[in-house]
Amino acid sequence: MKGMGNMMKQVQKMQSKMVKLQEELAEKTIEASAGGGMVKVVTNGKQEVVSIEIEKEVVDPDDVEMLQDLILAAVNEALAKSQEMASGEMSKLTGGLSIPGLM
Repeated sequence: MKGMGNMMKQVQKMQSKMVKLQEELAEKTIEASAGGGMVKVVTNGKQEVVSIEIEKEVVDPDDVEMLQDLILAAVNEALAKSQEMASGEMSKLTGGLSIPGLM
C-alpha cells in the first residue's frame, strides 16, 4: 500500500505541473504568415487565434477568394505550429510518454 501512496503523490505532482504548463502555454505565441507576409496570424499554446493582421495591399474586392485562401493558410499553419509547440512542451513534462487525453 505504501507504493500506491507514493504513486498517487507522483500523479498529483504531475497534474500540478500540467496545470502550470497549460497556463504557460496560454502565454506563449506562435506567428505564421501567408502570401509573403501579407496575412499574419498569431496563436497561443492553447490553439486559440490571438490576432490576424492583413496588409491593405492584399485586399482586392474583385478577388475575395484569394484573401480567404491566404487567411485559411495562415490560420492553419499557425494552429499546426501551436499544436507542435504544445506537444513538445508536454513531451518534456511526461518524459516522452504518450498519455492519451493530455493534448
